[in-house]
Amino acid sequence: MKPLPLGQSSLVSSRLAYGCWRIATDADQAVNYATAKAAIFAAIDAGYTFFDHADIYCDGEAERVFGRILRENPGLRQRMTIATKGGIRFKGRPVGAPVRYDFSRSHLIAQCELSLKQLGVDVIDLLHLHRPDYLMDADEVAGVFDELRQAGKVREFGVSNFSPSQVSLLQSRLAFPLVVNQVEVSLLQLYALHDGTLDQCQERQMTPLAWSPLGAGLLASGGKDLLPGQRHYDPSRVIPVLDRIAQDRGTVREVIALAWLLKHPSKMIPIVGSTDPDQIRKLASAVDVELTREEWYHLVTAARGAEMP
Repeated sequence: MKPLPLGQSSLVSSRLAYGCWRIATDADQAVNYATAKAAIFAAIDAGYTFFDHADIYCDGEAERVFGRILRENPGLRQRMTIATKGGIRFKGRPVGAPVRYDFSRSHLIAQCELSLKQLGVDVIDLLHLHRPDYLMDADEVAGVFDELRQAGKVREFGVSNFSPSQVSLLQSRLAFPLVVNQVEVSLLQLYALHDGTLDQCQERQMTPLAWSPLGAGLLASGGKDLLPGQRHYDPSRVIPVLDRIAQDRGTVREVIALAWLLKHPSKMIPIVGSTDPDQIRKLASAVDVELTREEWYHLVTAARGAEMP
């Protein structure tokens, strides 16, 4: 895949990213290792260079198994841009605590150190804040970013699921630009087209990373592990149009769904999350599909369920 700069930084990414959320979901560590290794090497062989993590994925096991694979394959780290996220705290830790978001200095520093250890790397290329903390002190977060950068532990920083106003607030306290905003965008979730997120990314030269670009699989072979906010998604209007265009193009609907995202001028990077090596390789072909403006609007019209106003 042709490399793409990440924001205004010196980091580069493949046109598609590989998301490591599901590489270690089994209770058997041997199964996790085999699944992760097959998926990671399929992604590398297909040209993916950006690997997306979070400290909470598989309760840390995703980072740990990824780190083991890096240790066992010297030179692999140099072929990757590695991102991870922090800031979410689980329910019941400590006992009685709710799910919450925590951008305090102590938590972000501790979680960065944990990710470095689990991944087995000296530096994280890109660290995101995972979901907005209502109690975020922008000055405190900026201080944490400066501290981690000066210590050589993180190269660049970004956010995830931030609104444009939240991005602006944090950016106002930073001496360097935020590189990415990772948000849910797909033909089943069009909100980023309307709320100013993608406009702001173009204005500030931030790279949007699209998580769940296939609607948790609903635009492919079927939904898996849907988040609560995705349970109302109805792909029935979009799939016939995807299938028609895919047939015309000699490919499959999920490739067209990714090509729809890739056409957006914000230079969006969809994050592929399948652990099936064949699917990982197949989806890489989306970078070679250039939809026409008419095809793009046929799809967005189907997704809206109405003609454009």
